[in-house]
Amino acid sequence: MPASYTTLWTNDLCRTLISEGFTGERLTVLFGGPHQSLPSFARAGVRPGDVIHPIRVYRKRLWLLGALEVGRLLDYDTAGEHLAMEDYVRLLHWRPLRTGCVSEVVVGPPGAALTFDRPVPPDLLSRLTYRSRRGERQVKHVVDGELRSAVSVHGVYRLAPESAGALDALIRDGGCL
Repeated sequence: MPASYTTLWTNDLCRTLISEGFTGERLTVLFGGPHQSLPSFARAGVRPGDVIHPIRVYRKRLWLLGALEVGRLLDYDTAGEHLAMEDYVRLLHWRPLRTGCVSEVVVGPPGAALTFDRPVPPDLLSRLTYRSRRGERQVKHVVDGELRSAVSVHGVYRLAPESAGALDALIRDGGCL
């Protein structure tokens, strides 16, 4: 059964994507790496068929930016050898996502449109749950529907099935799939 994950994008990256006109474009690639600033999808256990939801923490709210179904997870240094020209052009197009030390690239069919105006409702934020081998945990630092610290969402984390379904519904209700 496919899993769903979140990955936190910085506000600097989001401002760059907004200013360069990426709003409304459908995600086709994501980049990962060995460092906390650009975490590894492979290390998180992401596999083809899984869904990745980029998120942002801004003004004490969690924002759902889009979704991408994983088609392939490739080594960045040799990705060009394994991609069709159309996919390689997409990789080049999404160059602003390539921040820091990149070691891997996720490619997939066009996903949900990138948007910066889809906040996660406070009631969903308060019950948003991640799942790991050690068990389940809710997002920490949620007070009165506000996210006071991004520390518990910084990285690539697997969502519990109920939370994955809720984020997917939030994207569908936004008319972005």
